[in-house]
Amino acid sequence: MSTMVAGYGVSKLYRLGTGSTAYQLLRERLVYALRHGFKAPPVEGVDFWALRDVDFSVNEGEVVGLIGKNGAGKSTLLKIISQITEPTNGEVHLHGRVASLLEVGIGFHPELTGRENVFLNGAILGMARAEIRRKFDEIVAFSEVEKFIDTPVKRYSSGMYVRLAFAVAAHLESDILIVDEVLAVGDAQFQQKCLGKMKSIRSEGRSVIVVSHNMATVTSLCEKVIWLVEGKVKAEGPTAEVVGRYLSEGLQNDLVWTPRHATTEAFHYHSVSVVRGDNGESVEAIPADAGVDVVIDFSINTPFPPGRIEVILRNDVGEVLLTSTSSDEFNEKFHSWTIGRHEWRARVPPHLLAPGRYFLSVTEPCGGYDILRDNVLSFSVSEQNSLVARDGRQGKVAPQLEWSRR
Repeated sequence: MSTMVAGYGVSKLYRLGTGSTAYQLLRERLVYALRHGFKAPPVEGVDFWALRDVDFSVNEGEVVGLIGKNGAGKSTLLKIISQITEPTNGEVHLHGRVASLLEVGIGFHPELTGRENVFLNGAILGMARAEIRRKFDEIVAFSEVEKFIDTPVKRYSSGMYVRLAFAVAAHLESDILIVDEVLAVGDAQFQQKCLGKMKSIRSEGRSVIVVSHNMATVTSLCEKVIWLVEGKVKAEGPTAEVVGRYLSEGLQNDLVWTPRHATTEAFHYHSVSVVRGDNGESVEAIPADAGVDVVIDFSINTPFPPGRIEVILRNDVGEVLLTSTSSDEFNEKFHSWTIGRHEWRARVPPHLLAPGRYFLSVTEPCGGYDILRDNVLSFSVSEQNSLVARDGRQGKVAPQLEWSRR
């Protein structure tokens, strides 16, 4: 298996702040020259290393995920690989043709139609006109914008933009496809379609580098993950291992979440916590047969429009295992609120969760929309009395189902 992309000591320096000579007026330069001679004026600002000594490699037919918080340097690294910008230090070796999809609609001209932009964007990505013409029908069919292909793209929604842009990039016969978070714009069905396309690209022996904050996407698609923190490689290795470390960063089974500030005066979370479902104890690892109670302590201070609280449970690779809402109890989409302090409980039944670590997110109603409070706490389910420990059964959950003979 040959290496398609390799980086050695890649660093990128930016200068932040004002006062750069590139933006000085001519008279300002002349005044400086008369006072100080014809020396280059000192450059003001602060040095910011977006990347620092990054080493990485992507092999042929490999799908590699690039993860990290905002500002970690992911997009900067992709721009260097795509040859949009040059590294300050270090070097990147590319072997093959690269197609990049770094921003929604990049390379599109708003006044041109979708048809014209397919040819324009394909040319920017390095496709010959004959190649674009040969693949045009396939590109348009994949994008699902046939009805609007002769409409100026300035009238497209962001979803239509990303459909067409991804279709062009994915159908270019490139050796390396680079995708930066743009799939977050499309609907769920189209995202699955794109994931399937990237998997087929991998099966053809081509390589994919993908940036995503959706760990479930990264886990399902990537064989290897590179984790960046403040411009440096924190970890590189098998997806499950690195994603597990990434999600666990800074969390040590925080069983109680107490927000410092309320988002609104009307609704206020006092705490969200997890306890054993059988006796209400707070323990580091909850036995599999005890169940898990999510305890939600909140206040309604003023009249508040109908809404709901949503609880989202993920496993240690970011996959959503379940979502439940307070409206489920009332059998309606939204429910009314009563002024005062309340404690509500959502029970995960015994023998549902397999042994492992779990992350809980909640939504906070905000009068017409919900605010996601992501990964507010974590907890573990132990192997004690677990069906998994008893007979080694497999699965992301381990329910004890009722069997009967008829």
